[in-house]
Amino acid sequence: MLRKTRTILATVFFVCITLLFLDFTGELHHWFGWMAKIQFLPALLALNVIVLILLIALTLIFGRIYCSVICPLGVFQDAIAWIHNKRKKNRYSYSKGHSLVRYIFLAIMVLAFFAGVNVIVELLAPYSAYGRMASAIMQPIYIFGNNLLASMAEKADSYTFYHADLWFKSLPVLLVAVITFIILFVLAWRNGRTYCNTICPVGTVLSFISRFSWMKIYFDDSKCKNCSKCSKNCKASCIDYQSHTVDYSRCVVCGNCIDNCKFGALKYGHPAAKDDNKQSTDTQGNNTDTSKRAFLLTSVALSTAALAQEGKKVDGGLAVIQDKVAPKRQTPITPPGSLSMANLSKRCTACQLCITECPNGVLRPSSDLNHFMQPTVSYERGYCRPECTRCSEVCPTGAINLLTKADKSATQIGHAVWIEKNCIPLTDGWECGNCARHCPAGAIEMVPSDPDDESSPLVPAVNETRCIGCGACENLCPARPFSAIHVEGHEVHHHI
Repeated sequence: MLRKTRTILATVFFVCITLLFLDFTGELHHWFGWMAKIQFLPALLALNVIVLILLIALTLIFGRIYCSVICPLGVFQDAIAWIHNKRKKNRYSYSKGHSLVRYIFLAIMVLAFFAGVNVIVELLAPYSAYGRMASAIMQPIYIFGNNLLASMAEKADSYTFYHADLWFKSLPVLLVAVITFIILFVLAWRNGRTYCNTICPVGTVLSFISRFSWMKIYFDDSKCKNCSKCSKNCKASCIDYQSHTVDYSRCVVCGNCIDNCKFGALKYGHPAAKDDNKQSTDTQGNNTDTSKRAFLLTSVALSTAALAQEGKKVDGGLAVIQDKVAPKRQTPITPPGSLSMANLSKRCTACQLCITECPNGVLRPSSDLNHFMQPTVSYERGYCRPECTRCSEVCPTGAINLLTKADKSATQIGHAVWIEKNCIPLTDGWECGNCARHCPAGAIEMVPSDPDDESSPLVPAVNETRCIGCGACENLCPARPFSAIHVEGHEVHHHI
């Protein structure tokens, strides 16, 4: 019963969190967004004390079920191991834990965080590692399938599905995601939970707590026949059938050992007090007649394919429209709500959830080493609409603070800069004014290019005190490939 309950809950969490990264409509966030915010490291960075207390209490009561139920990277590894186990059964064996290796990786992550070496924190964060795989590898396949269904539905005069833009966000992030996938696949395929019990810093932190958990898997010596089935089916390699001990610092309470024991020698519950006095903090293996039945974990739950190339955009079927090219900004633009580049850099783990959820296509991963894979703003595909607060709603770490629509429209993330050599009234002699017409803040006014000649071509003048840096002017400027007006970021956001 323990294994079945754990499998059901793990499947629910895994599917829902995966859909958060695949969904491009924004609807699923209202239902499953809380699952991202109860991940351990995001909750820690967000200083979400309530979630942290609940996760610690959960571990003290039930053991490391966080790793086998809530963490998507842990469930991902279990899925790979399960596939391999279908081909080769009873393939694991007991091995001593590599505690020194675990502590070294945990120390590296802690030092990297305080030293500001964000890329190390991002690579070691388990939730973020899975998020990058989901957004960079799985989401393009998901959108491709959606667009295929949309095309089929259109032929049948149905609009149940609609086309979504499928575009390449970042080659470095894709490479990191693919390498991460390969490493995790190999480790899980060969040895099950190797990553969780040797590399993952969250697993190491929880291992300290799980030693003292109330509910444990333990041996009933009177029933054990030393058949070794439990050790051969433990993907954490933490059960020593010869000494009847379990290393609770590595056990993730998956229930495989109990399910495969034909003699009922393994049980999940609170051992008798006399057995607790004998055991070390890492092991448990004594006889008991009063063990509880497996505790239902339902109380825990709160309830590429290759990227298709975009068709060329054509103006009236006469001329191919060049794609926009991002300008070289002196200061990168960070998402509204991030407060400053320093705050974003310190708290962001580059999980990519805000990037996948952005409905305007303005967020993409940074290739700058100082902010590698963290979200940056650019306006080639859209602009940051003042009424949109999606990225601040989905961020689980507090790197992007929640904004109201009023706060969003009054937050200055940058200011527009006019580039004279690209402006169409001066280069082509045609009237334009697109930037001024579409500026939602009313920060752009068209003025004569020659102050002494009222009949000279009108060009934009930017009022920086009113400009919020939304990028509407840059995105809607008809000049190609470089806009005649672009946004420079602010290192610290201002509120007007």
